[in-house]
Amino acid sequence: MAKRKRQLTEAKIEKMIKEGRGQGTGKDYLPWLKIQDVPSEGRATRGVGWTTGRRHELLSDTERDYCYLLDYADQVSDIREQFPLLPLEETLMIAEKIGVNHPRDPKTGVPIVMTTDFLITYGDKDVARTVKPFSEMEDERTIAKFEIERVYWETRHIDWGIIIDCDLPDVLIRNIEWVHKEYHNEDVSDLGVFTIRNLEQMLAARLDEGEAISKACLACDERLGLEVGTSLALFRHFVARKKWSVNMNERIIPTLPAKEFKIATPEYRLEAKGG
Repeated sequence: MAKRKRQLTEAKIEKMIKEGRGQGTGKDYLPWLKIQDVPSEGRATRGVGWTTGRRHELLSDTERDYCYLLDYADQVSDIREQFPLLPLEETLMIAEKIGVNHPRDPKTGVPIVMTTDFLITYGDKDVARTVKPFSEMEDERTIAKFEIERVYWETRHIDWGIIIDCDLPDVLIRNIEWVHKEYHNEDVSDLGVFTIRNLEQMLAARLDEGEAISKACLACDERLGLEVGTSLALFRHFVARKKWSVNMNERIIPTLPAKEFKIATPEYRLEAKGG
C-alpha cells in the first residue's frame, strides 16, 4: 500500500528546521526528508553507511545504488542525502527570476523546501548530485526544477550534476551490495586475532589456487570448527574493507573462483572507512 503524503504547512517547515533537519555532518547529519515523509519511488532504504556510520534515508532504488558507489569510493568522506535548499526565500526568488513555478504542496499551496539528493564531500570539496531515472529526463516540469537547483548551487560555487539510473555500473553496484552489510562484522572481534589470522591465511591460500569461493569457505569453516557461513561472511568483510581485492567489475558468484583475487593490504585494520 502506498504511503499517504503528509500535508506541508509553514509550521511544519519551521518545526523541521528546529529539529535540525538538513544540519550537521557525518554521523550527526539529519536528512531534510525521511522515508516516512514522502511516497517512495521503488523500495525505500535505510542502510547503515560505511562512510558516515549512520542510517541513510534513501527514497528510491537509484538513490540506494548511487549511495553504494559513494560508500565504496575512497575519496568520499561524507554523504548528506536529502539536502535542503535553504533558505526557502532564495529558491522562491530564483524561480521568479528564471520564470518557472516553484514547487508547492498540492493541498496547502505552501512552497516546498527543495532538496538535492546528495551533497558529497569528495576530497577537499563538496559536490552536489541529483539522481533521476532516464524516464524523467524529458519532463518539462522536472527540467524546470533542475534549473532552480542548478542556479542555487552555482551561486555557492559548488559543482552540481545529474546522475541518470541507466549510467550507473550495475555489476559493480550489485557486488558492493553483496559485501555491504558485512563491512561491520561482529565475528572479527568475537573470534579473536589468532582465529581470524588462521582463517585469512587458510582461505587466501585456497582462493589463490583458484578454488571456488563457497567451497573454500566451507572447508575453512570445517577445519576451524566454525559455524557454516562464517568464512563466507568474512570473505565479504575483507572485500568490503578492501583488505582483499577481487575484480569488482565482474559479478562475484560464490560457486565460482574469485576473479583476480589478491591480498591488497598486508595487515588487517578494524577501523571504519572514515576512521
